[in-house]
Amino acid sequence: MSDEALDHLEFTVSGRVGRPCAEVYEAIADPEQLSRYFTTGGARGRLEVGADVTWDFHDFPGAFPVTVVAADPPRRLVIRWEGEAAVDGGSTTTTFELEPLDGDTRTLVTISESAWLPTAQGARQAFGNCAGWTGMLAALKAWVEHGINLRDGFYA
Repeated sequence: MSDEALDHLEFTVSGRVGRPCAEVYEAIADPEQLSRYFTTGGARGRLEVGADVTWDFHDFPGAFPVTVVAADPPRRLVIRWEGEAAVDGGSTTTTFELEPLDGDTRTLVTISESAWLPTAQGARQAFGNCAGWTGMLAALKAWVEHGINLRDGFYA
């Protein structure tokens, strides 16, 4: 067991979606699609560098800005937003990695988030977001593979 000091909290979740990388990437980057299965209060702006992006959720009302740090279609997106218990200037960093599988008929989606303070509040925020991104992956899979919105009516 290491005795290194814990300077921040981070997590990674992943899942496989039965569609090509480009299709899965679009479902994440396109605000119209994202609003159909994830951002229950709506998404504004495409996830691309320089875009004016906001997300809103029924379970966390009040649209908030999302900054796109990097976009490398169809394989990678990096976003930032403010977090009350974050170390890096009050913001967290979330990275979406998309890896083609089985001749690009399926996609491994990996979501990593970092920069939460190693405190009780930071842990609550990190655990909550970990659950949220896991739910997003399930909703993404249902949406892209079957056109089903798992979150419809779930929060409101």
